[in-house]
Amino acid sequence: MRLKKIEDVAKKLNIDKKYLEFYGQYKAKINDSFFDVVKDNDDGKLVLVTAITPTKAGEGKTTMSIALNEGLNKLGVKSLVCLREPSLGPVFGLKGGATGGGKVTVEPSLDINLHFTGDMHALTSSINLISAVIDNHIYQGNELNINPNMVLWKRAIDMNDRELRTIEIGLGEKNGVQRIDHFEITVASELMAILCISKDKEDFKERVNNIIVAYDFDNNPVYLKQLNITNAIMLLMKDALKPNLVQTQENNPCIIHGGPFANIAHGCSSLIATKLALKMAPIVITEAGFAADLGAEKFLDIKCRVGNLKPSAAVLVATIRALKLHGGEDYNNLNQENIEALTEGFKNLEQHYYNLKKYGLPIVVAINHFYNDTQNEVDTLIKLCKEHNFPYAFCDGFLNGGEGSIDLAKKVLETIETKRSSFSPIYDCDLSISDKITKICKDIYHADGIELSDLALENIEKINKLGRSNLPICMAKTPLSFSDNPKLLNAPRNFIVKIKDVKLSNGAGFIVCYCGDILTMPGLPKVPAATKM
Repeated sequence: MRLKKIEDVAKKLNIDKKYLEFYGQYKAKINDSFFDVVKDNDDGKLVLVTAITPTKAGEGKTTMSIALNEGLNKLGVKSLVCLREPSLGPVFGLKGGATGGGKVTVEPSLDINLHFTGDMHALTSSINLISAVIDNHIYQGNELNINPNMVLWKRAIDMNDRELRTIEIGLGEKNGVQRIDHFEITVASELMAILCISKDKEDFKERVNNIIVAYDFDNNPVYLKQLNITNAIMLLMKDALKPNLVQTQENNPCIIHGGPFANIAHGCSSLIATKLALKMAPIVITEAGFAADLGAEKFLDIKCRVGNLKPSAAVLVATIRALKLHGGEDYNNLNQENIEALTEGFKNLEQHYYNLKKYGLPIVVAINHFYNDTQNEVDTLIKLCKEHNFPYAFCDGFLNGGEGSIDLAKKVLETIETKRSSFSPIYDCDLSISDKITKICKDIYHADGIELSDLALENIEKINKLGRSNLPICMAKTPLSFSDNPKLLNAPRNFIVKIKDVKLSNGAGFIVCYCGDILTMPGLPKVPAATKM
């Protein structure tokens, strides 16, 4: 692998060197002024890469996104892939790196997985500035009458650290007002969601102003703009708002920008990056976090709605190994042939496929091919796809790079050229909050219904009184099942989704619904990835 200087990679997108802000030889930010250069270009076609329900066996959604980009470029088609930035927490925790694998990676992968261009640092600093100013305001006389027990804004760190989930601050004389506080991982903060849902710098500033940071003693919301620190946040975030340009192993350009958690926030790279990419390439590939019931649903119902995006197709990634796991095979036996488990597990892929069809999207099933998939298993999966009329392609990008991704690229190209997308979100935002939640749970999860806790009902009423009920819904639930129970694999039926809490992310512009115990600060596993580096 031989990397090119980033200014040479940028030439493939017709980006002159003067529009780049360099972070070494292989990374650069794209300057704001370049937006004016391309703003009148026609938009390219947008392809979403999503996946079946994740398992320990792995699906490889990021890997397949990069592979598809490499395959299209091998065919002479100018395409561009937009990905999320990795978070240090998962990098050092359970997941490890997030830059692809094998011969389909984005580079320099070590830099991207670690400090990259400082976006996470800027976000973390901004988040903690807000917390510091809130507590200082309370200590210095509390002109805004903030109730210390109703401070909503949490401190952040870009690391998995369970000990920081609940802390006590202000202990000791002259150290502020004593209260219980919480840390969350940077990528779970509303500020990260705002970075990735904003259309531009002005929209970002307006959304930051509208963050509800606390409630006062009269139960009125306190907005961030009342703290008079918006300009300071804009200074901290001035570079973080610019998309990052890197390259693949085969020296094709890639934009990486933003990365909100998909089981809490909307799990997509920035709208700023996506809209810029669509002006630069005839085909843009982007991914959404976790499976189609989380990442794709939020991409299509939140990001596309806000950004007025019209995706042309979706790619649904699966592996034979993961399908067997959904079909009841033991994780330790996945290398053994099991046609029965594969056939049973196909129900998971089938449900995701038909869910995506509800959005009016043409779909291609992408099979991430593993070397130990047996021919009988491959033949069985092909037979199942054909019986259901699912367009499909096998991809060996991990082992063979762009050459191994050509079949997938051809199938995707054929699909977007011959099948028309009639995309539309699955619910109307003017529906009541509970009706929108029910629509997602019934149509996407295939639940029998929902059960709202007293706390959820209380907070829904509070959101209604604020006049913010007409926002899209952001479901926060386990990624490991269609249901809210991580142990229910495959395509479960006869279950109720229990809504534990409902919270307004006023700046981000969506309503978060918590199903079960969803942690905004992960912990490290017994053997962290950090010990294996």
